[in-house]
Amino acid sequence: MCGLLILKHLRNLSDESVVEQWSENAYYQYFSGMQEFIPNAPCASSELVHFRNRIGEKGVELIFQESIRVNNEDDGHHHDTAFIDSTVQEKNITYPTDAKLHKKIVRKVLDIVHKLELPLRQSYTFVLKRIYRDQRFRNHPKNRQKAVRADRKLRTIAGRLVRELKRNLGVHSLYTELIERFEAILAQRRHSGKKIYSIHEPEVQCISKGKEHKKYEFGNKVSIIRSATGIILGAQSLRNEYDGHTIEASLAQVERLTQRKIKILAGDRGYRGEERG
Repeated sequence: MCGLLILKHLRNLSDESVVEQWSENAYYQYFSGMQEFIPNAPCASSELVHFRNRIGEKGVELIFQESIRVNNEDDGHHHDTAFIDSTVQEKNITYPTDAKLHKKIVRKVLDIVHKLELPLRQSYTFVLKRIYRDQRFRNHPKNRQKAVRADRKLRTIAGRLVRELKRNLGVHSLYTELIERFEAILAQRRHSGKKIYSIHEPEVQCISKGKEHKKYEFGNKVSIIRSATGIILGAQSLRNEYDGHTIEASLAQVERLTQRKIKILAGDRGYRGEERG
């Protein structure tokens, strides 16, 4: 399982893809410690999810610590000098807009209603079909106002459906957290803080790194420390903190994993204003 987890991140694969490729790739199997080629899948892809949940963050750090030890055995300088940088780990979500989120809310509410066979005063089937048609051609100048009106109508319908679902389910329900997320999305506006950009990934942040080709990225920030020889010594998943405020936690992780202290740490201009004696 550890080998599959490492291969998944090395090749940037999904759980399903890494399991499928493992059964076809002799190098993957040799890396995982197999002595003979096995044409079968090593496990179900869902087992990787359960494995990650069982080992937690501490277990993943142990795997990371062992990879540092194996790759850093011949490093005579003991990484006295290291480099720190941050990047955005983008989530697998569509570009978020209010209209897309409201459309997903309507779809999920109707799915819950059908699944639990709850009463519904109005399903808005034909109304929604007309709204989606009006929203589709919003980029044409003549259809702009029609699309804006359709967006407002969709928000209203989504709010009605969420409130009716909340009444039918009662206070104590398995869907309480999901309904609260729906309400938060419907309440947010253009200049609202701490927005939700995805229903299934509510922790997604909108991050601007100043890139000319990509003004905004949606995911979470990752801080990485590497040695002068290119060995990754530390990696931390963050929200959207200022780069300079991540130095202490990143250095603490490196010292915890390697039992050594970094004497010189270099970073780009994103870390301006932070010094460590």
